[in-house]
Amino acid sequence: MSVDQYKKEVGMMNLEKLIETREMKTTVVLPIDEKELLFRFEQLYTGAVNDVLREFCLLDQALPGHILPLREYRTVAGFAFTVKSAPNVLISGEMEFRTQMLDELGEDAFVLWDTTGDEKATLWGGVMTATAKGKKVKAACIDGGIRDTHQILEADFPVFYKYRVSNGSLGRCLITHYQIPIQIGNTVIKPDDIVLGDIDGVLVVPRDIAYEVLLRAEEIKENEKKIFGWVKEGQSVHEITEKGGYF
Repeated sequence: MSVDQYKKEVGMMNLEKLIETREMKTTVVLPIDEKELLFRFEQLYTGAVNDVLREFCLLDQALPGHILPLREYRTVAGFAFTVKSAPNVLISGEMEFRTQMLDELGEDAFVLWDTTGDEKATLWGGVMTATAKGKKVKAACIDGGIRDTHQILEADFPVFYKYRVSNGSLGRCLITHYQIPIQIGNTVIKPDDIVLGDIDGVLVVPRDIAYEVLLRAEEIKENEKKIFGWVKEGQSVHEITEKGGYF
């Protein structure tokens, strides 16, 4: 099918809005400095931010529960740098494409890696960790395997992962895309979305509502301080709920 035929077929199906929603690459300008935004998110925790996303009717922003932190991290926040790979026995061209991807990886990125359900290969290891840390990347989340775990731990670099195995990636999978919209579980992630990770997993905040979510989450944090205070004072459950508290 020619390009013109494809465009005609897509046009007949009126997919322009879907394409814009899924593939729009315009980066929303944040109302505050990007580093300040990340710093303030790092003073929060995924549970509070997730509760705010529920208020926005966004119920699928937490990545699947099988993705776990390698250790008990405090909250880390960064901008989504998306990677897509898939199982494949081919090797040619993989290292060249991987090098290109790593060259574009930058400061404050939070790598999110969709492996297309790969259950054999590792996509992240010690050298990748050293490279990312040298570029001041914030963290990496792999919906698949990692290895060289001792080196990752020694580097004190936050990694979230599905499984550990010693299998390398070459000859088992290929990187197919990066910095495109991806989906992990039920969560669609776009480049430059805000990503948070802590001991409870990984959460994605759409960039276009990130500042509103931040303000509301900070408010929830202050409200919960009050609730904990009331509990410590020995107030009854009824008294606390009457004040708007919750459990």
